[in-house]
Amino acid sequence: MKVKEIEENSRGDGEEKARQVEEEVYGEGEGVTIKKISSTRLLKYDELNIETDQISASHGHRSRKNADWVTILKLAFQSIGVVYGDLGTSPLYVFTGIFPNGINHNDDLLGVLSLIIYSITFLTLIKYVFIVLSANDNGDGGTFALYSLICRHAKVSLTPNQQAEDKDVSNYKIDVPNGRLKRASVVKSMLENSQFAKHILLFTTMLGTSMVIGDGILTPCISVLSAVEGMKEATSYFTDYRIMWISVGILILLFQIQRFGTEKVGYSFSPILIIWFLFIGIIGLYNFGKYDPSVIKAVNPMYIVKYFKRNKKNAWLSLGGVFLCLTGSEALFADLGHFNIRSIQISTCAIVFPSVILAYIGQASYLRQHNEDVSTAFYSSVPKRVYWPMFGVAVMAAIIASQSLISASFSIVQQSLALGCFPWVKVVHTSSKYEGQVYVPEINTLLMLACVGVTLGFKNTLTISNAFGVAVIFVYILTSTFLVLVMIMIWKTNIFLIILYVLTIGLMELLFLSSVLSKFVDGGYLPLAFAAFLVIVMYTWNYGYRKKYMYELKNKVSMERLKEIATNPSIHRVPGLALFYTELVQGISPIFTHYVANVPALHSVLVFVSMKSLPISKILHEERFLFQRVGPYELPIFRCVVRYGYTDAREEQEYSFEETLVDQLKQFIREDLLMFGRPEGKIDMVSESNGSKGIRIDEEELQREVGLVDDAIKNGGIVYLMGENEVMASKGSSFGKNLVINYGYNWLKRFVRKPDEVFMIPRKRLLKVGMTYEV
Repeated sequence: MKVKEIEENSRGDGEEKARQVEEEVYGEGEGVTIKKISSTRLLKYDELNIETDQISASHGHRSRKNADWVTILKLAFQSIGVVYGDLGTSPLYVFTGIFPNGINHNDDLLGVLSLIIYSITFLTLIKYVFIVLSANDNGDGGTFALYSLICRHAKVSLTPNQQAEDKDVSNYKIDVPNGRLKRASVVKSMLENSQFAKHILLFTTMLGTSMVIGDGILTPCISVLSAVEGMKEATSYFTDYRIMWISVGILILLFQIQRFGTEKVGYSFSPILIIWFLFIGIIGLYNFGKYDPSVIKAVNPMYIVKYFKRNKKNAWLSLGGVFLCLTGSEALFADLGHFNIRSIQISTCAIVFPSVILAYIGQASYLRQHNEDVSTAFYSSVPKRVYWPMFGVAVMAAIIASQSLISASFSIVQQSLALGCFPWVKVVHTSSKYEGQVYVPEINTLLMLACVGVTLGFKNTLTISNAFGVAVIFVYILTSTFLVLVMIMIWKTNIFLIILYVLTIGLMELLFLSSVLSKFVDGGYLPLAFAAFLVIVMYTWNYGYRKKYMYELKNKVSMERLKEIATNPSIHRVPGLALFYTELVQGISPIFTHYVANVPALHSVLVFVSMKSLPISKILHEERFLFQRVGPYELPIFRCVVRYGYTDAREEQEYSFEETLVDQLKQFIREDLLMFGRPEGKIDMVSESNGSKGIRIDEEELQREVGLVDDAIKNGGIVYLMGENEVMASKGSSFGKNLVINYGYNWLKRFVRKPDEVFMIPRKRLLKVGMTYEV
């Protein structure tokens, strides 16, 4: 006989008792097993539809966040080949971009070098490496990671979040500010109570994401073109036309290797990038000693003041060129999901930062004696004996430079996809060892076509650099905006430190923005055009997604209506386990009643399956399934929420998924009976000596209930049911709503993956039911 003893513990004030399972004892002859189950886990079964505001305990991304030093060093090595290409190859074109019309005064080089040194120190090293990386979402970075982090600390999402089915996910951490932290509470309340603020927050997130993708288009173009242009220094055979087509060929090859994944690409590219950083560092040190060691005076920021006094408006305009030394810094954060904080900090401080600073110092030292070579500053400053080896490494480094923003584009598309802000595309997880390393084939193809188009259209690096700066600076400012919100609401940072950040880093970024916008008509419009297109696509998809979701939520099937359907004698019961898929989490989709009206039959066991994407990066496997009984005991009808983080792979084998779901369902049935019993079952209440109570369940009763699932599968197998809905604007809707829903959203739906592909449902056992929603 199996016996389970349950203690009832009072929560006080007349509230419903919270039961807590203390131990499970198996009778003689069957061994003894003791199993601990927390009360918080049990509460989820009867509070699935109650919204909650606080979730405690936190862990996540264990394999990267708490990695051992061997793993950290491996990731640091990989990160060099993925993250730093853009930042590391900036010396190819920065001085050319700063002085497009030549150097007017020799001391201008000291002012510009000082600007470069302090810009990299403050904006790359301090801002990104030591501040922004800490604002990650359980190990993932990027604009959407910041947005999801804010959504978990305040109810600012336009779709319901902080729900009961998320309450015991261990890395879904919410720390509600207490009364002493009024500033955090005020900002939180302002965001939560303003619908306008919520829309602005979402729009800003989409804009930042679009700008990063735009950066992913421009980075390969300028990096490859600037490297290949070195051929002109060697021979006149390589004209601008030939260089353009060579660059196009290299770009196409680059995008073809993305399918091999970040790990393979990183290990392949990292040795080349390490050689590159060693070369530019050593050559920079060589030029510093050979030409003009006095450029070390540039560490004095007074040379910046003198530079602006001397050149006034031209100095301000040149900031757009100075800003090019920072391109690629955003990739440190956006690519964080492929690596971890410590690995990026190590690789930046040990290799990247010193090498890049030495490269700029060396070029400035050379140009102090060769002002006329500013248009070809990088290649002219390379010693002739190592010119061709340096050229070969530069071309390979430029190819690799494109990798950082391409990988970042994959990551942020995956994040926005999981949060309902991007049309369904295929996401391939390319590494079983490292979480977050993904490849998105459709995005890869679009990026390749866009890169080829930009290269053929602009033909040279100067025009592309104008566009490049606009894309990057917008991302910088949007990241800083979100970071300030994180500092106030989540970190609860001292107000003086926040003001210091805004007055230093914030003002520097605004100054750079004012400069790069002056080049709007000279190519700066391009990233804004890319961003506008992507924001329209993302907002259209998200608007249709939200309207459909809210329609289902408003018209969900009530428990009373479900019982009426389940007990209706005209509806036949057929053997089998049916998994009815729905995107609705807070109830049963109205498409179920439409299904029953057209197919008057129900399977012997029915499970409503909802795929829930939480605004966190990863869900532990043991926390993925959440069950609730929704019908009377004589009718085995259940709800199951299958929870995924935005970096979780859904490419699970169908049989593995089915087997896990069935095992979890049977475990739930057993625990549900042992906790609450069955009114007509063979249950005895037993008084204990300590005053607590327990329930003794007949083992035959348990086996019979659990056996219903096995019998259903044996006799009828597992069948998948799915509603296929069409969304239309309701009568009387505005012209804008009709345009977005009837044309924009439905047009996008025709070109993206279908829900059964997204949820990896086997088509041979799938039955679809169509229904039109008027939203």
